[in-house]
Amino acid sequence: MIAKNQVFEIEITGQTHEGLGVGRVDGMAVFVQGAIAGEKVVAKIIKVLKNYAVARIESFIEKSPDRTEPFCPVYKRCGGCNLQHMTYERTLQFKRQVVIDNLERIGGLEGIHVEPVIGMETPRRYRNKAQYPVGMGDNGPIAGFFAPRSHEIIQTEECGIQHPTSDLAKNTVLEFIRANRIPVYDELTHKGLIRHVVVKVGFATGEVMVILVSTSSIIPKKDKLVSLLKERIPGLASIVVNVNDKTGNVILGSKNITLYGKDTIEDKLGDLFFEISPLSFYQINPEQTLVLYNKAVEYAGLTGKETVFDLYCGIGTISLFAAGKAKKVIGVESVPEAVEAARRNAERNRINHAEFYCGNAEDVVPELYRQGMKADVVIVDPPRKGCDEVLLKTLIEMAPQRIVYVSCNPSTLARDMKVLHGSGYEPQKVQPVDMFPWTNHVECVVLITRL
Repeated sequence: MIAKNQVFEIEITGQTHEGLGVGRVDGMAVFVQGAIAGEKVVAKIIKVLKNYAVARIESFIEKSPDRTEPFCPVYKRCGGCNLQHMTYERTLQFKRQVVIDNLERIGGLEGIHVEPVIGMETPRRYRNKAQYPVGMGDNGPIAGFFAPRSHEIIQTEECGIQHPTSDLAKNTVLEFIRANRIPVYDELTHKGLIRHVVVKVGFATGEVMVILVSTSSIIPKKDKLVSLLKERIPGLASIVVNVNDKTGNVILGSKNITLYGKDTIEDKLGDLFFEISPLSFYQINPEQTLVLYNKAVEYAGLTGKETVFDLYCGIGTISLFAAGKAKKVIGVESVPEAVEAARRNAERNRINHAEFYCGNAEDVVPELYRQGMKADVVIVDPPRKGCDEVLLKTLIEMAPQRIVYVSCNPSTLARDMKVLHGSGYEPQKVQPVDMFPWTNHVECVVLITRL
């Protein structure tokens, strides 16, 4: 019988899709934090449940040649990255195997070929958006990132995957909070003002937006804050207070008040400009976003004669990439602000053959189909929960020649591909892209064609 605090020698035979090492003790599965398949470790049991246990490495008997020293000083405590103990090449191999496992086990696609993951040449400082929770530490206000599966804030001066300007902006706001005794939010009492500092950076344009998430629209001594940020932050184009007075874990509220500069900032992807608001979704890794979108358009096989549906289109990024090679593009998005931004982005880029509809894809697409509108090519880029069943059923009835599936979750991708595969569609190409280096997350672009 395994008990907490016991110490065992454990041979690591595999890894979970979250990156935990897997071994067995007395027939029970033990998940070992920070272990790599092929290693042999001495580990201490820290949690025992009915069917498995969780352990922490005490020492190594045999180390993997793919083990490396994390570049982040708080890696073991922070919940942001979970693969920094592996070489970058090994993380790419790991992610490819995650995609294969999901497609085979959930999708029933035995022997499917998955291309090697397209990684980054320099997988550092790649994020254009940072969200720093703010709270009280032992010696006053702190800001950083949450510990894994916790709301304990791990204070960081800088983060190796964030843009340097994001760190500078966070540290500047924290300095202002401390110097002016601005009350920070307490999750337990629901008192205090500042909850998060969110920073968005246009990598191509250099424009920066700093967002203070607060329980109130009134920020004491706000003029001091504006002056300090203007003095310190190169490219500062917007300072916004986002009001969130609700309890719970949702970071942003719906109300925005601009303290300085513009209501939005702008960034450029390829030859296209995009407007970024406090609430809009925009891919966080611009370098890999170009790779992802170019691959999606390549798989779409456009000749200039096609009508393309871009579903879950957000602010119209993929739509406008596809518009350069399509006869017509129809984007569908459920967030009204994103739809308005997509229309403005089309106008900004002088694209007049892209239309955007607001609503859930599973509601809008069946209605468009009933009205006689059909797509030659459909691009879907759903959230982590994947595509709705009603939408998939409509696409199968509509029978476009090609479906390009852009996925941020291999398990729901596999589930949806199983539905399509059983209804006359065949996956032709699967290309993973490393959008989030040093984490277990992986994006995929899949070309699916009608038989």
